[in-house]
Amino acid sequence: MSDLFDTPAPPPVPTSRQVISVSELNRRAKSLLELHLPLLWVEGELSNFSRPSSGHWYFTLKDDSAQVRCAMFRSRNATLKISPKVGDKVIVRAKTSLYEGRGDYQLIVEHMEDAGFGLLQKRYEALKDLLNQQGLFSAEHKKSLPNLAQHIAIITSPTGAAIRDVVAVMQRRFPATRLSILPVAVQGEGAADQMIEAVKWANTAQRFDVILLCRGGGSIEDLWAYNNEALAHCIFESQLPVVSAVGHEIDFTIADFVADVRAPTPSAAAELLSPDQSELAQTLLQHERSLARNIRAILNHAKQHLSGAQRLLRHPGQQIQNWSQRLDQLELRLLQTCHQTLTDHRKNLSTLQKRLSTQKPAAEIARNQLLTTELTLRLQKALSKSLKDKRMAIDKASGMLNLVSPLNTLERGYSITRKQNGEVVRNTEQVASGDILQVMLHHGELQVTTVNPKKN
Repeated sequence: MSDLFDTPAPPPVPTSRQVISVSELNRRAKSLLELHLPLLWVEGELSNFSRPSSGHWYFTLKDDSAQVRCAMFRSRNATLKISPKVGDKVIVRAKTSLYEGRGDYQLIVEHMEDAGFGLLQKRYEALKDLLNQQGLFSAEHKKSLPNLAQHIAIITSPTGAAIRDVVAVMQRRFPATRLSILPVAVQGEGAADQMIEAVKWANTAQRFDVILLCRGGGSIEDLWAYNNEALAHCIFESQLPVVSAVGHEIDFTIADFVADVRAPTPSAAAELLSPDQSELAQTLLQHERSLARNIRAILNHAKQHLSGAQRLLRHPGQQIQNWSQRLDQLELRLLQTCHQTLTDHRKNLSTLQKRLSTQKPAAEIARNQLLTTELTLRLQKALSKSLKDKRMAIDKASGMLNLVSPLNTLERGYSITRKQNGEVVRNTEQVASGDILQVMLHHGELQVTTVNPKKN
């Protein structure tokens, strides 16, 4: 299917003449443009800029060789963060249309941004992805805020609206909180370096409970110092918890993502870091009442315990007399028990002595000694006879072993012949002419070479 910019085919020759008005022509042209050209992103330089009382903007967007008329209605331009002027390079998102009254081709602009914004946004997104991959945004690294911050380090411009808002909220909610302003530039060259030094100093000062990094709203260029990679790492490495309150609620910077807590505005950060003194007073009152109830309960319990002790001590003389009588009874029982125990032990000892005297242990010991001596002599005789029998058996076996011993055979003039691998030669089939043999004699060995071995 051909589009609007294809080379058109030759129009058919009309069979009848159809005449249309100029209004109809422009209406058809407008419909054709809006149908075939959707939303476009167009870059160019602003010129012929006008802002009539209606609030609509009318301007020309041009480059080196062409220009186009543009209109941006009040409902659209009221939400812009930039204030464009003649000569600015901008990028617009627009629909192509035609103003039927004059037949002017134009763009209806829905959004406008500074031409440099696109590059900054790309850099912002790339750094955001990088730091997220490095884990700087992870919730597990976020530090908790103190329940009651007594001293806050505020890193901001000392003359900006942000510090005035923070101080006003603190004075209203909890004026006892100490505020120390660490003055820095919040935009422009060197601003990020100043903020880094301030964060580091606050950590080494050992006097603060929390750091508040804040400033008012602005364009992406104004807030760019808070998108600094070195500042992000400095916030991440801070030992003190860091609250970021940069710009308005719709503004998000890299510092917001790295900080332990992000507040939408400086005023909201002050609300977050300060308890309401009326609420705190109410809480203290509740604790005071609870403490009073606990003290009364403890006192009542002590009084009851004291009353019981007083009843026991009402007649101390009677109590001492009772205890003395009880002590006498225990002493008498102890003496009786000891006397009975000694009597029982004496009886047991007497019984054992009688049993020992009837058994005559000395005579029993003498009999056992005689028996031991007799058994010892019998054992010695049996052992001597056994050793003699064993020696005779060994001598007999040794004589029989000598009869079949190879050494005995060698002594009678025989020899043992072996091949070099140790194999004993028993017949001539085991050797060949030229083999070297070892001949073992009764005294010594011979090494011989076989010559013409003969079979029996």
